[in-house]
Amino acid sequence: MTGQLTIKPSSLLAALLLALLPITAKAQDLDQRAADIAAAMQGQATYEEVFAPAFTSAVPQAQFAAIRGQLESQLGPLQGVEAVSPLNATSARITLRFAHGRASGQFTLDPAPPHAVAGFVLRDIQPLDDSAEQLLDDLGDLPGEASVLITRLSDPDNPLAAMNAGQRMAVGSTFKLWVLSALAQSIAAGEHSWDEVVPLTARSFPSGQLHLWPAGSPLTLHTLATMMISNSDNTATDQLIAVLGRDAVEAELLASGHGDPSATLPLLTTREMFVLKSASQAELAAYRAADRDERLAMLADLAGVERSEEQVIAAFSGSPVALDVEWLASGEDIVGVMRRLAALEDDTARQIMAVNTALSAEQAQGWSYAGYKGGSEPGVINMSWLLRDATGEWSVVTLSWNNPQASVDNAAFALLATRAVMLAAPR
Repeated sequence: MTGQLTIKPSSLLAALLLALLPITAKAQDLDQRAADIAAAMQGQATYEEVFAPAFTSAVPQAQFAAIRGQLESQLGPLQGVEAVSPLNATSARITLRFAHGRASGQFTLDPAPPHAVAGFVLRDIQPLDDSAEQLLDDLGDLPGEASVLITRLSDPDNPLAAMNAGQRMAVGSTFKLWVLSALAQSIAAGEHSWDEVVPLTARSFPSGQLHLWPAGSPLTLHTLATMMISNSDNTATDQLIAVLGRDAVEAELLASGHGDPSATLPLLTTREMFVLKSASQAELAAYRAADRDERLAMLADLAGVERSEEQVIAAFSGSPVALDVEWLASGEDIVGVMRRLAALEDDTARQIMAVNTALSAEQAQGWSYAGYKGGSEPGVINMSWLLRDATGEWSVVTLSWNNPQASVDNAAFALLATRAVMLAAPR
C-alpha cells in the first residue's frame, strides 16, 4: 500500500503531466534527467536547466523546494534515485529514496534538445517503518490543534491511534456526512427516494458547479448527494437541506451521538456560513452571544442579505475567520456518523462516498471498500474515511487540524492522513 503526492499548478502539490510528446529524445537521457530531478530537489542542480520553461512557470522553484520540504519532513532526507523504468524514449517511471520511505511517479522530457523535464508527478508515497507513535508526534508538532482517531468500528474502546479524539474542532465540508446520512435515513423510512426529482431553488457559493446552473433545473436527490460528497458542491448541499429540513439534519446529528450538539446548532447551511463569515466582527459577535432561537431569527434574516462571490472569496482569502462559527465535531463524533452510514442496508450512500476516495489505486489495495469526505478553509482541514477490509471489518480514519492564527498546510496534512490510512490497513 502506498501514498500519493501529486504536483499540479493549482496547488502546492502540483502536477504537470503533459500529453505524450513526439519521441525524439534518447533513452540515456532518461537516466540522466532522473538524476537531475533528484539533484534539483536537493538544491545541487540549476532548476531552470533541469526543467522546461512551461514547468518552471507553473511551479516556481520556491514551490518545488517546499514540496521537497514536505516530503523530507515525514520521510527523512532525500538520498537519491532508487529506480528508473523507461516507458518510451521521452517518459519513465521514477522512484526516489528517502531515509524513511520512497516516492514513486513519472516524468516526461521535452523531445527537443536539451530534453528538459516537461512534466513530473509523484503518485505514490510509501513511508517505511512508520508507527502510530511517530504519526502522533508529527501531528503534535503542527501549529494550532490537531486530532486523529483510527479505530475499528467493532472495537471503539481500543483505537489503533488517537489524539484529541474527543476535542470538537471546525471540520468544514465534512459536516456534509450528516446531511448524507439524514437523507439516507429519510429514504430508508420511505419519506423520499434516490430518484426523486426536485427543482433547484437553493443558491450558495463555490466549491461546486450548481451555483452556476439555472434556477429550477431538475435534479434527482441521488445527483445532489453525489455532487455534495464527491465534488463538495455547496449549492447541492443547501438544496438537500431545503428538501429534508434543517430539523431533520439536526436530528441526525443527535442520532449519531454528537457529544456537544449546542456547539454546532442551529446547523448552518453553507450559504449562511459564508454570509456570516463575510459579515462584520460586530455581527459575528452578536451571533456568538445569541441563544438558539435568536440565532435562528438571525439566520432567517440572512436570506435577504446579498453577498457577491467576490466578497465571499475576499473574506476567505486571508487569515482564518471565526473557526467557532461553522460545523464543529470531534473524531468521536465523526466515527458516530460513519457508524450510521456503515449500518445502512441500502448501500447507495456508501457508493456515493466512494466516487472520490482521495486515495490512489495503490492506497486502496487491501480494502474492499473506501468512502471519503473532507473539508477545508483557511485555518481548517479535515480528512475522514470509512473503510472495510476483505473480512467485512469496518474502520474509520479521521484527522482534523485547526489553526486560528494562520492557514494550514493542506499538502503536508494530506501526507499525514495518507500515513494514517496506511496504519489502519489490515496486517
